[in-house]
Amino acid sequence: MTYYVMIFFAGLAGSFHCLGMCGGFACALGSDPRGRTATVARHLLYNMGRVTTYAFLGGLAGSAAGALVAYGTPGMFTTAQQALALVAGLLMVTMALQLFGFLRRWQHPWAGIGAHKVGFGGDTLVVSLRSLLAVPHHSAPLAFGVLNGFLPCPLVYAFVAQAAALCISDPSRGVLTGILTMLAFGLGTFPAMLLMGGVGGLIKPVWRRRGVYVAGAFILVLGLITLSRGFLPFSGHLHPL
Repeated sequence: MTYYVMIFFAGLAGSFHCLGMCGGFACALGSDPRGRTATVARHLLYNMGRVTTYAFLGGLAGSAAGALVAYGTPGMFTTAQQALALVAGLLMVTMALQLFGFLRRWQHPWAGIGAHKVGFGGDTLVVSLRSLLAVPHHSAPLAFGVLNGFLPCPLVYAFVAQAAALCISDPSRGVLTGILTMLAFGLGTFPAMLLMGGVGGLIKPVWRRRGVYVAGAFILVLGLITLSRGFLPFSGHLHPL
C-alpha cells in the first residue's frame, strides 16, 4: 500500500507536467451548456478515460513481465529489471529537468489540442481527438480521454516501466500490480486536470509555477532512486522504488 501511495503522489506531482502537455485537451473539451453539474460529469468522464488507458497500459506491462519471468532465465529477467529501472529513471530525471526549464529542445512539439505533428502515431490520435469534440453524445468525453491516454508521454512511459519492473521482481503479484500501479498514477493526475478543464478554474499562473518546481524536485528524487536500481544489484533493494 505504501508503494501505491508513493505512486499516487508521483502522479500528483507529475500532473503539473500534464497541465502543460494535455491541459489544452481538457480546455478544448470545455463546459457543458446544460450547466455546472453536466460540466463536472463531462470532465470526470474525460479523466476516467485517461486513467482507464493508463491502467490498460499497466496491465500490458504486467503481462509482458509475467511472460518474461515464465519463459526467460533468471539472468535475463534480472537484466530486464535493471534496464527498465534505467529507462524509467532517465525518463523521470529528463522530465524533472524540463520542469526546471532545461532540455527544452527535447520537449514535445505540441501544446494541447492545437498540435499537428507529435510523432509515433500521435498526430493520428490528435486528429481523432479533434473529431470527438464535435460529437454531442455523452460517451464522447470518455472516448476523448481514452484516446488522450495513448498520446506519447515520457512520464507515463516511465511509470509503465516501473510497473513492469515491479511485476518482474515479484511475479506472484501478477498483472494486477501493473494495473494498480498505473491506476494510482492516473488518480494522482486527476485533481489538477479537473481544475485545468474549467471545472474549478482555481489554478492561477503563480501557483502553477510554484507547483512545477515542487513537482520537478519530487520527480527528480524519485528518478534518481529509480536509476540507482539500474546500477545496484537488485538483491540489495528492500523497496520496489
